[in-house]
Amino acid sequence: MDHIRNFSIIAHIDHGKSTLADRLIQFTGIVNDRDFQNQILDNMDIERERGITIKSQVVSLPYRAKDGRRYTLNLIDTPGHVDFTYEVSRSLASCEGVLLLIDAAQGVQAQTLANLYLAMEHDLAIIPVINKIDLPSADVERVIEQIDSELGLDPDTHLKCSAKEGIGIEQILEAIVERIPPPIGDPEAPLAALIFDAKYDTFRGTVIHCRIFDGAVKAGDIIRFVYNHSTYRVEEVGHFLLQRQKRDKLSAGDVGYIIAGVKTVSDVRTGDTITLESRPCAKPLPGFKEVKPVVFASIYPIAADDYTDLADSLDKFKLNDASFVYEKDSSAALGQGFRCGFLGLLHLDIVQERLEREYDLSIILSVPSVRYRFTLKDGTVLFVDNPTRYPDPISILKSEEPYIRATMMLPERYLGAVMKLCMEKRGVNSALNYPSPGRAELLYDMPLAEVIFDFYDRFKSVTQGYGSFDYDLIDYRESNLALLDILVNGEKVDALSQIVHRERARARGLQACERLKEEIPRQMFKIAIQGAIGGEIISRTTISPFRKDVIAKCYGGDISRKRKLLEKQRKGKRRMKMIGDVSIPQSAFLAVLKSDTE
Repeated sequence: MDHIRNFSIIAHIDHGKSTLADRLIQFTGIVNDRDFQNQILDNMDIERERGITIKSQVVSLPYRAKDGRRYTLNLIDTPGHVDFTYEVSRSLASCEGVLLLIDAAQGVQAQTLANLYLAMEHDLAIIPVINKIDLPSADVERVIEQIDSELGLDPDTHLKCSAKEGIGIEQILEAIVERIPPPIGDPEAPLAALIFDAKYDTFRGTVIHCRIFDGAVKAGDIIRFVYNHSTYRVEEVGHFLLQRQKRDKLSAGDVGYIIAGVKTVSDVRTGDTITLESRPCAKPLPGFKEVKPVVFASIYPIAADDYTDLADSLDKFKLNDASFVYEKDSSAALGQGFRCGFLGLLHLDIVQERLEREYDLSIILSVPSVRYRFTLKDGTVLFVDNPTRYPDPISILKSEEPYIRATMMLPERYLGAVMKLCMEKRGVNSALNYPSPGRAELLYDMPLAEVIFDFYDRFKSVTQGYGSFDYDLIDYRESNLALLDILVNGEKVDALSQIVHRERARARGLQACERLKEEIPRQMFKIAIQGAIGGEIISRTTISPFRKDVIAKCYGGDISRKRKLLEKQRKGKRRMKMIGDVSIPQSAFLAVLKSDTE
């Protein structure tokens, strides 16, 4: 165990985490130059294109240090986005130390701080690394100041590197060996292993990624998941080089994989403890919690015939993504579909894109919503994430919505614009700190429903890309909520219904009406598009009809002839309106989802 080091790289988005992982892999020689490609640990196309890590990866790096001893360095690569914070926390619980990566040009950002606090909670050794020192805009001295003043770390412990150019990689590997402590644990004790990830293999079932804290596990052992209460026989154990490498056993301090014939990823919960059925550990490893979806939206196929294909695709997708949940749903406007739960907006975006790409589906999403809490007059507490399940307004005693605490880091000059945006989004209880000259840290409590709509895009716009944003769910707070219905030609379109704050209802209703007016084609009769709360109409637009000039054939003569023709036309249009069906094109639903600023 003295020759093992378990570490992770944590950073804000786009500070060069995946590039540094590439250089460490190249330096230790586990992949030759011919097989190497950038972002080698990101094996999904969408990860490469967007430059983000969605699934955590593990790789064991063999390294001969300057003292001549051989070490195994287990790199547990973590996702960088706020949606996946729980997975990051479980990965960090599997390590003894972290490399805290800071961009030399951008300095300390919101998630740099959030990830630092996560690492401190797990009492890990922290090595600050200043990356991108080759950039013309790099300001290393300022970042060293920030390490001292904002992060509270010893600035003399920092390392400088350029992951892109390969500068300073050997010093980082030496620091990992010298400064990160070896794992501790008793190989003879009962097995206690922490699950920090799982992937689905078409031929072998679920491959469980775990860190062994005590004891040992080998093929043939009967293991038990403590929280899941299920037992399995181990088929294979091993380590991760870029591919899986089979081993005889995994013992205390090791990071590796277990294959035990687990059918789906949903059967494996991140943060669960694995122990032996015959000799269980005294208590499970701490920190386990159920991952709950935060944002909800319905997915419908554009063509009704694709419903079975969508159902099959969601089944397959669920095999790989345990945090994604769904159930059957239907809409009068869009037909049969599924109500899905996501960890956040990025997760929703990724799921939608992967379904369209990997399964060749054309799908449409309903308006995203959050889970609201309603207390009824009879004392019942209801959680509602779908506007179609909104309770009868007369029976509601109290309505509450989830709030987040947003942490924003930004240059001081954008402070006014960001504060105005937060006030627009019903932000309260602000706190303002100045961690260093010219930089501000802004804290706001805001309703999650306001943030999922268009906050992130507008925040990036008003700060010209220099601001960074991070959030934590805090609690439910009482709010004046209402159900906004959209009516087209007097018919309610349930897929466009939204639960909104009453103050915002008119603005949201007007926006939806205007968008639909642009998208719905004109008919021979007048079409009214209305926003309503209960029986009260709060917004309206009208699509004017095509008009045929029926009196063109009248040359002079008595006015009564013209009146007769116009009256006949009016009656025809009234009859047409009563029996006419307004078909809403798919583009209209997409238009309503877009924010005002686009």
